[in-house]
Amino acid sequence: MPGGSAQRFLARTVLSLPAPILRLMSGGSVVYRGGRTLDPRLQFMAAQAAHMPPMTTLSPEEARRASAQAAAIYGGRPEPGVRTEALTIPAAHGSIPARAYRPENQDPAAPVIVFAHFGGGVIGDLDTCDAFCGILAKLARAPVVSVEYRLAPEHRFPAGLEDVLGAFRYAREHAASFGAPAGHAAIGGDSMGGNFAAVVCQELRRSGEPQPALQLLIYPCVDVVSETASMATYADAFPLSRAMMEWFMGHYMGPGADPADPRLSPIREGDLSGLAQAVIVTAGFDPLVDQGEAYAKRLRAAGVPVAYRCYDSQAHGFTAFTGVVPCADVACREIAGLVREGLEGRIARAVG
Repeated sequence: MPGGSAQRFLARTVLSLPAPILRLMSGGSVVYRGGRTLDPRLQFMAAQAAHMPPMTTLSPEEARRASAQAAAIYGGRPEPGVRTEALTIPAAHGSIPARAYRPENQDPAAPVIVFAHFGGGVIGDLDTCDAFCGILAKLARAPVVSVEYRLAPEHRFPAGLEDVLGAFRYAREHAASFGAPAGHAAIGGDSMGGNFAAVVCQELRRSGEPQPALQLLIYPCVDVVSETASMATYADAFPLSRAMMEWFMGHYMGPGADPADPRLSPIREGDLSGLAQAVIVTAGFDPLVDQGEAYAKRLRAAGVPVAYRCYDSQAHGFTAFTGVVPCADVACREIAGLVREGLEGRIARAVG
């Protein structure tokens, strides 16, 4: 059995043990913080990660390899009933790799969804969000285009953002080639990808272009200088800590970047009216949980229809843990269901 397959098999076998045993193997006590209880499987994963070198001690290249290895071990298998296709999206700097997901049960009225993976703008690739994009395509009954944007520090802000914005415009203009209505597209992402999705909506409004059909923001980073309570409460959380946020932003932002720039911190945009309806999801054990909730509240106050949900027992990055954390898989399927409701107009009707 190849090494990667053996590691995956071992991880799934161990993580299928009963919760009390996993907690005993992780130190013996329940992890309770900020009024929330961490899922025992994530507790075990955190305990194991504590024996590894922190990401903050790694180079970006080393961190990318470690992230890819973790994704291969913890990620879910390809979603049945969804076919994939490699794409190349033209860009001013050359091309942007992408991957299209087409479900067998695709609704011809559903827009194409452009999705950006997590990774602080520094790590991650198309495989990072592969399982989730398959789930999203199947349950939202919509084509999904996952974008492999440029990464820092080789390509600092706003390179990755520009790639996602360019990919969105491309998908919107070529929507018919994905079996979607011409001229329509939605945008989504998790963590830094959620940051990009939020900023894309704001950038489109600034340029006078139509809004996406929907914005999906999963545990988004919307304020890179956030000082919310969750930054302190979950400062040492797994797999994202406050120190790791600083490591990411140190690589992502150039020396002249202003952290208060709405293209870096979209929550600092003064006027959020007229933006696309939103599905915003947060994880309980996450330094970013407060800012995701705050952005949802600000959008609602600006008259934007929002469906907000917090998965209290989950940790940042749970979209990549669907192969070993059952409630993460359930959460991802619920999120895809919320997107489907939004595309059907049910979120706007519920708010209205």
